[in-house]
Amino acid sequence: MTVPEAQHLINGELRGSATRFDIVNPATEEVIGTAPDGSHEEMSEAIGAARRAFDESDWSTDVDLRVRCLHQLHDALVEAGDEMRALITAEAGAPAFIVAGPQYDVPVGGIEWVADLIASYDWESDLGRAEPMGIPTNRTVRREAVGVVGAITPWNFPNAINLAKVGPALAAGNTVVLKPAPDTPWVAAELGRIVAEHTDIPAGVFNVVSSRDHGVGALLSEDPRVDLVSFTGSTATGRAVMAAGAPTLKRVFLELGGKSAAIVLDDADLAAAVGTAAFSVCVHAGQGCALTTRLVVPRERYDEAVEIAAATMASIGTGDPTDPGTVCGPVISETQRDRIEGYLRLAEDEGGKFATGGTRADRDRGFWIEPTVIAGLDNSARVAREEIFGPVITVIAHDGDDDAVRIANDSPYGLSGSVDSGDLERARAVARRVRTGTIAVNGGVWFNPDAPFGGYKQSGIGREMGVAGLEEYLETKLIAEGA
Repeated sequence: MTVPEAQHLINGELRGSATRFDIVNPATEEVIGTAPDGSHEEMSEAIGAARRAFDESDWSTDVDLRVRCLHQLHDALVEAGDEMRALITAEAGAPAFIVAGPQYDVPVGGIEWVADLIASYDWESDLGRAEPMGIPTNRTVRREAVGVVGAITPWNFPNAINLAKVGPALAAGNTVVLKPAPDTPWVAAELGRIVAEHTDIPAGVFNVVSSRDHGVGALLSEDPRVDLVSFTGSTATGRAVMAAGAPTLKRVFLELGGKSAAIVLDDADLAAAVGTAAFSVCVHAGQGCALTTRLVVPRERYDEAVEIAAATMASIGTGDPTDPGTVCGPVISETQRDRIEGYLRLAEDEGGKFATGGTRADRDRGFWIEPTVIAGLDNSARVAREEIFGPVITVIAHDGDDDAVRIANDSPYGLSGSVDSGDLERARAVARRVRTGTIAVNGGVWFNPDAPFGGYKQSGIGREMGVAGLEEYLETKLIAEGA
């Protein structure tokens, strides 16, 4: 790779820190670089820069400037595509085939999409004339930036989620401080460098601070100079972010965990539906919050479904993420591998059986788990209720449409899901009853820059992408003028 050393971006200046930490390739355990280990003082400085840039510059009011800068950012990211894709694969262990889609190309396209959106967005709308309490009044509804946004992002889809937050937040006229996960700081640092060197985004409008200290990121939730925190990660950490933001009553956007259900109805093409669900859980080693990790199938065809899922996942196996044919690469770290293994032991303790997998992959270096099918458990098992975040699917039997909906909804989460049926209207009817933020019907794909993404229940608050994703970063002002 020819990517420069990772640096902070604070108030328009690229710089290091007093200490640095190693960046490890999860496929090889090799140290591939280092990142600045930001301090509380550096984070405070970045927040201060963002506050001044919002309060004292024209960024929040100059739509034309924002459109121009976002198009510059899009073009620069396209130009840097080869290096950035290689960096994502090296740093996050993401297989090359998924980097060329949802990890990089689609979210980069989202920057262009949101730039075009704000160029035609209705920032003011006429509410019309009224006479409240007999007083003639003309009313206008105006949409304005929230202010300073703290963006805290995870390691599984680092570039995609960085851009899903930074793009709409900047487009709306906010200033941003980005705190990436310590496992994947380099992708965020490169975004900061590209902004600094290839766009006209003013100093302080966009800042990046990396750190191993989670307390540094927590400052974004606690500091009264920050108006909104946008967080993607675990539900447990999301609760902490919300609690930390409560004393200052800042707005909080949360995109959290999932335990989504792939519902296969009794008239579906079982081989196609089960094969697709099993394949999806292998993608990027199952490290996606919206993956359908519960496979809910007709009881009378349960054994057949388990066999199909096991054959699919066994044929995929694990592979070098730089290989274009690899689907399932490594998990992000030793800690995550150990966590997944804990759930595999729990599955056996709960009475489950492995139709395939259930162990580490046989490799000398790196953090690997074989794609795994858990059978023989119902929806009350912990491995059917808790987010494992690995290439693991649990197959659960249902007794008809109503029971399938009951199982899907019997979860603290509500992020995603799918329904497959030979009857489209039947599938739609089931999909409407599932309490989840996104749902695929008969193989439909919901991931696109113009489509809102987010969850119900403990899967989060708010939406990312689409018009709804832009409007998460806007305030609503009513202007009433005496007529």
